[in-house]
Amino acid sequence: MFELNEKIRDLIPYEPIRGHFDVRLDANESFLSLPEDVRQQLAEIARTLPYNRYPDPLAEAVCQAFGEYYGVDPACVAGGDGSDELINILMNAFLEKGDTLVTVLPDFSMYGFYAHMAGGREAAVRKDDSLTVDVDLVIRRVQEEKARMLIFSNPCNPTGQGLSREEVRRLLRAVPDTLVVLDEAYMDFWDQSMLPQVQEYDNLLILRTCSKAFAGAGIRLGFVVGQKRLVDVVRAVKSPYNLNAYTQAAGVVLLSRKEEEQCAIRKIRESTAFLYGELCRLAERSGVLQRVYPTCCNFVLVKTAQADSLHRQLLDRGIAVRRFPGYLRITAGSETENARVLQALGELLA
Repeated sequence: MFELNEKIRDLIPYEPIRGHFDVRLDANESFLSLPEDVRQQLAEIARTLPYNRYPDPLAEAVCQAFGEYYGVDPACVAGGDGSDELINILMNAFLEKGDTLVTVLPDFSMYGFYAHMAGGREAAVRKDDSLTVDVDLVIRRVQEEKARMLIFSNPCNPTGQGLSREEVRRLLRAVPDTLVVLDEAYMDFWDQSMLPQVQEYDNLLILRTCSKAFAGAGIRLGFVVGQKRLVDVVRAVKSPYNLNAYTQAAGVVLLSRKEEEQCAIRKIRESTAFLYGELCRLAERSGVLQRVYPTCCNFVLVKTAQADSLHRQLLDRGIAVRRFPGYLRITAGSETENARVLQALGELLA
């Protein structure tokens, strides 16, 4: 019988919440549907694509659109099949067997997984109850471990906390021999992006995505940005045609709507602020919600010893939120979705 190797023997597939739920506030997707005129453009793209031809291996048009939207050099941008593929590519490209990756937990769970698959070793820095990043502690750990790579999300998923641009700059200057991968998947909802300064650092790569603010989770489109010599490595090691033709063309459409997109982001921020305020009010009336964390993202994290029970009871009511040990993470939704989850929590807490 063929034996599985030790690296993969005990792996368990990622399991999102399955089933139909009237309210889905578990995956940090945008609650806004794309307008009808945009849908028509996407339908026309799907109708006229030359499906018998391979897509552009460099995804030049969509990287150009990304560069114009964010004001960065398109030559310093590479596209990927969502941020997940790019994280996997970065781990395999920049880590060799036995190299150390430093993470700052809690954070996006897939960082350690991809490092493991690349043969790397994860060294985790643990956040305290404030869930903020202690930059001095991270610097010490990176230096002690002689880490080849440091990766963290900013703002952070699942905590919603953000590290200021100046603190990121201080971190970068302190670890010049370590590649810092800054996952800015939620930075469209905040104002501390390092994109304007990315060319100043030869040890920095920034990840961005269309899955959150752009309502493009279904097309799987992500980007990595950095100095050209680093991005050229990504282009060299990725699959030749990793980004399909439809996603490339659809991404150009989404990234060409800057004014409309900024309006959508404002609506998502307003929804998040409302959800945060109402959850704070629920916490004041009930000791079950121990802490509601302020957020820079499109979700709110709540600390509660009854996370398992509340999660299960919300699912029973057709409402999906994300559960972590001792925490619930609730994505900001539409007015109706926010009302549903707040009403259900109010009844359960009562």
